[in-house]
Amino acid sequence: MEFPPLAVSLGDPAGVGPELIAEAWARREAEELPPFFVAGGADILRSAARTRGRELPVIEIFHPAEALELFGHALPVLAGADGLCTPGQPSREGAELALASLTEATELVCAGEAAALVTAPIAKARLAEVGFDHPGQTEFVAAACSYAPGDAVMMLAGPQLRTVPLTVHVALKDVPGLITPALIQRKARIVASALYRDFGIASPRLAVAALNPHAGEDGRMGREDIDIVAPTIAALAAEGIAITGPHAADGLFTAHARESYDVALCMYHDQALIPLKALAFDNGVNVTLGLPVVRTSPDHGTAFAIAGQNLANPGATIAAIRMAGECAARRLGLLDD
Repeated sequence: MEFPPLAVSLGDPAGVGPELIAEAWARREAEELPPFFVAGGADILRSAARTRGRELPVIEIFHPAEALELFGHALPVLAGADGLCTPGQPSREGAELALASLTEATELVCAGEAAALVTAPIAKARLAEVGFDHPGQTEFVAAACSYAPGDAVMMLAGPQLRTVPLTVHVALKDVPGLITPALIQRKARIVASALYRDFGIASPRLAVAALNPHAGEDGRMGREDIDIVAPTIAALAAEGIAITGPHAADGLFTAHARESYDVALCMYHDQALIPLKALAFDNGVNVTLGLPVVRTSPDHGTAFAIAGQNLANPGATIAAIRMAGECAARRLGLLDD
């Protein structure tokens, strides 16, 4: 597959991101990863690799295209932003570097100089201290693309399951009021389109989890599933989308049930993330749907408590890089499913 390299942001340099990026490059051949470069942090990456017992060959580059020739024998890193940090000890300087790396990587992807964006984990509270005013990296990337936050859909993907939370970082008590026909329709359409375009699924099958236990038991435990969810699903099905539900969430994620759909649309954060992390904690990917660029991220946080101790599993970072490359290749017509 010949296309521009992937852009990888550094994440919080005191977290596990840099060491996992270094580990991913070290396993590039065994994992058959597409070429990528990192936006800044050459010294941090070298130091992080040493914590895992690796001497990382790093070559600073000045343009993403240079990464294609160099990737086979060294990790290409854009010259510029760098610094010193102590694993497990986040700092203001580290947050500034994380934001600079994320900004540069995103700009290069939006400009078409990189095929896709892979974002390492950040500490949102720290970034807020240096001017980051978005709920998360998903919304940051959407804004960079001049898209509204609601047009960017977060999907969690593992080998056995894909889930989409219809509401994300909101209090549980607020969820019922946020579940509207417009929200369900908007996200279901984006998901169906993205599974076709980016994942090569010819006829995506969507399953919608119920809001209430047992789908409300005919209204005895709430009428939202009867009055809001079910009619909206019927309307989407009438458009030609293969969508079913509302399904009682306590049975939707069993092995047998998972065979009947390609993605589960869930009503709130934990309903989507608990089953995904239970099944794919070490190789789950957070992928943003609905944008003009491809963006993925490992589905875990900075893990400050184990940073620099050679304990972090690189599986999710490797999976995020692989998925970004595959989705980008499909958009360019370079991957046949």
